[in-house]
Parts: sequence; structure tokens; C-alpha cells
Amino acid sequence: MRNIALCLAIAAIAAAGCSSTDKKDEPVVTDRSSGVATPSTSSTTSGTRPTTPGTGVAVVDELRNPNSPLAKRSVYFDYDSNVVKDEFRGTVQAHSRYMGDKRDTRIRIEGNTDERGSREYNLALGQRRAEAVKKVMTVLGVQDGRIETVSYGEEKPQSPGHDEQAWAQNRRADIRYSGE
Repeated sequence: MRNIALCLAIAAIAAAGCSSTDKKDEPVVTDRSSGVATPSTSSTTSGTRPTTPGTGVAVVDELRNPNSPLAKRSVYFDYDSNVVKDEFRGTVQAHSRYMGDKRDTRIRIEGNTDERGSREYNLALGQRRAEAVKKVMTVLGVQDGRIETVSYGEEKPQSPGHDEQAWAQNRRADIRYSGE
């Protein structure tokens, strides 16, 4: 009994030493099975984070966490290219791993282009960009049938400008999860 009291005292001191002074009013989620209390941050209206049923452990939705690599949903391309650049392979890999963990998840990859080129050419290029991202994901183990591809060509620009900076933002493929 004395050892349990000592362990609880040490845990309380450690928790107090690790806590931030900025989060004094932060709600706490307690794991009822272990008695461990953890701070909870959430954007839900109740002020508490959803918990895994029966455990009291907070659940983090990685798709909506701005600090997660899954928050990046766009793969950008060079002019007139559908080659996935090395700098975006990590983004595609993160989404592929997530889909490997969430076997019931489906995505749509939306190919986009800048405004240069004919409508027909841009629709075809947007489709090639979406297919290129899909190919990388299937090589990484995502089942082909879980990925839909579509091209919007120049119809859904991310930037309305008419210069290289705007065009670079519009040459992309966006990853959209079912239900979004």
C-alpha cells in the first residue's frame, strides 16, 4: 500500500512538472482502467475530446490534425508534367500508410492544371496527374479499387492569378477522403 501511495505521489509530481502554465483550464480525460489523467484539447463543442469506448483514452483524428503529415493533401507538379516529385513522395507515403491502417477508407484523387492549354488537353493532363499519384499509392500497397481518380483540368484553381506563382499552385492533385 505504501508503494502504491509513493508511485502516485511521484506520478503527480512528474505530471505537475510537465504541465504547461498556458493550459490551466484545459479539460482532463481520465483512463478509468489505470486512473491516469491526461489533458484534453478539442474543437468539439463540449470541450472534451472523443474517447475510445471503455478506455477513456483520447482519440486523435489524424486527418484533421494540422500537425499531422496527413494534413497535406496536395501533390504539386512541374509545368506540363505528371511526374510525382520527390518532395511530395513523403505526403503520398503518409496517406498510403494511413489507408493501410484504415482498410475501409476510400479516396478520390482530383487532378488539376493551370489555365494554359486547351480544355481537352488540361482534362487529360489532370487525369494523368491523378493516375500518377494513384500508381505510387498502389505500389505502396493500397488496393486499386479503393482509389478513384478524376480530372478537373483548369476548372478548380487554387489560386485565381494569371502568373507563374498562381499557375504553380494550380498544377496539383488533391487527395480527398470519403465523406469530406
